[in-house]
Amino acid sequence: MSRMIRFTVLSLALLPAFAFAQARPAATQYPEWDKLTPAQRDALITPLRERWNTNPDDRARMLERAQRWKTMPHDQRDRAGHGMQRWEHMSPEQRSEARALFHAMRGMEKEQRKAFMAQWRKKNPQQRAEWLKAHPVPERPQPH
Repeated sequence: MSRMIRFTVLSLALLPAFAFAQARPAATQYPEWDKLTPAQRDALITPLRERWNTNPDDRARMLERAQRWKTMPHDQRDRAGHGMQRWEHMSPEQRSEARALFHAMRGMEKEQRKAFMAQWRKKNPQQRAEWLKAHPVPERPQPH
């Protein structure tokens, strides 16, 4: 599940680029990278530069995510973009719940995950809260 969390964080880092790409009208064609103006390039890079500079302990993860993104098939990138949008609109409580669910499903086979989520959907809010309390997400080890 930490892969999912890492992927989500990468996705959030790339969100400004997606927003820029989605904000354009359908008929407008933007140039290749080499033909972008310095201001356009800076608008795309600045959020990532700031995240890189303010989080030195996350740099290895950021680079690994970027390399993984580069090799990802188009349909996977589309799903990731949808997931980023969902994550952006989640409350802190919903994000915490998602992290706990991701952690719990980590390593499960597809059918096990389906069964787990079917059971989760049947739970009432109190049962969910009790489950979340009993299954906290482990703290991420801090790099040395």
